[in-house]
Amino acid sequence: MTATADAPPHPVAEFWSDFSRNKGAVAGLAVIVFVALLAIFADFIAPYSPIEQFRDALLAPPVWNDNGTWGHILGTDAVGRDLLSRLIHGARLSMLTGVIVVTLSLIVGVTLGLIAGFFSGMPSILIMRMMDIVLSLPSILLAIVIVTILGPSLLNAMIAVTVVVTPHYVRLTRAAVINELSKDYVTASKISGAGLMRLMLVTVLPNCVPPLIVQATLGFSTAILDAAALGFLGLGAQPPTAEWGTMLSNSREFIRSAWWVVTFPGLAILVTVLAFNLLGDGLRDALDPKLKR
Repeated sequence: MTATADAPPHPVAEFWSDFSRNKGAVAGLAVIVFVALLAIFADFIAPYSPIEQFRDALLAPPVWNDNGTWGHILGTDAVGRDLLSRLIHGARLSMLTGVIVVTLSLIVGVTLGLIAGFFSGMPSILIMRMMDIVLSLPSILLAIVIVTILGPSLLNAMIAVTVVVTPHYVRLTRAAVINELSKDYVTASKISGAGLMRLMLVTVLPNCVPPLIVQATLGFSTAILDAAALGFLGLGAQPPTAEWGTMLSNSREFIRSAWWVVTFPGLAILVTVLAFNLLGDGLRDALDPKLKR
């Protein structure tokens, strides 16, 4: 007679089981997937071009208001551009901003964090003091200074936000590396003759990934929020580009007479940022063994 035992759950299934316990995180994931699909298929979903103007429908209200029409479900702005179309195309810019900022900050932050973690002498001191200086400055103020020097544009806003958020990845990577270097498997790899690059990229770095995934997810919300703030100040995407922060900036004077031109871009930023924060909380709970219930 052969003894039978239940096979261990697949890692993906185990992760989803832990992740799905957090209903807020699942809701955040659903919202992010929805926004990502809007961004990818914006050209097909949006009823109009984001810069097309309808001169006979200036500040037209949403469809459920008096004088609203189904031709412009969420109304139009001060120059007659369809608000729904601009929100959909704005999702593309916001998601693109998050992807670029998180990718750049991860590459730079992980590289510097690995160097600071493996070389405990002068390289570590120089890197960490530089990061401390950046972190000691108000993030939005530093971003404003950088964009002012480089010039107002969406690309320069992405660069500024990347500079602002990179220290968080450096400090997180360095702390994770130092924690891993004291473990037996790293000592065994050194004894077996593993070189420095193999120790960095193959032995240690994969075990530092879970906290970096959580930080990257939260970094999406930071990137979207900071880029929108710069756009609101006129330092990010420039008109007539459909970007949520720029849409808010262009509509400030109509906050009393046409509430929809301010409310809907603000809600888009709020919902998207909240969704990424909820997702980050769920990933943290699922990836950290100490937080699993």
